[in-house]
Amino acid sequence: MMAFRLAGHDDLPAINRLAKPNDAVWSERAWRDALDSGYDVHLMFDDTVLSGAAAVQHCLDETELLEIVIAGQLRGKGLGRQLMEHLLHVARRGGATRMLLEVRESNLPARALYESLGFTQNGLRKNYYPCENGREHAVLMEKNT
Repeated sequence: MMAFRLAGHDDLPAINRLAKPNDAVWSERAWRDALDSGYDVHLMFDDTVLSGAAAVQHCLDETELLEIVIAGQLRGKGLGRQLMEHLLHVARRGGATRMLLEVRESNLPARALYESLGFTQNGLRKNYYPCENGREHAVLMEKNT
């Protein structure tokens, strides 16, 4: 059974250990900046093991997913879905009418997950993410909560 809680600054080393081996976009400083800015950082635990983390920003009636990471050895086991369902529930409870996110165009597993949760593409940021061969597009997605 997964448990969820909001992160504090004391959780930053654990979040960094979770994110670093996964080649996550965000650095420890980015996670710290999110907390300092008042964004919600949600942690997902299986017993006492940190299994996932996500940062979201709430603005009026919208919630934006800023970053999400699942422990590498646990990917493909439905944990990303559980964390996203938790985030959607929290967004709805907080009055959000839609959730926004962006995802690398090449990240087909994440895109498939988001689509299975009802997200649809609503835009494209060309050449947004750096990658080995230059830059890659960011697919913008949204879902009414």
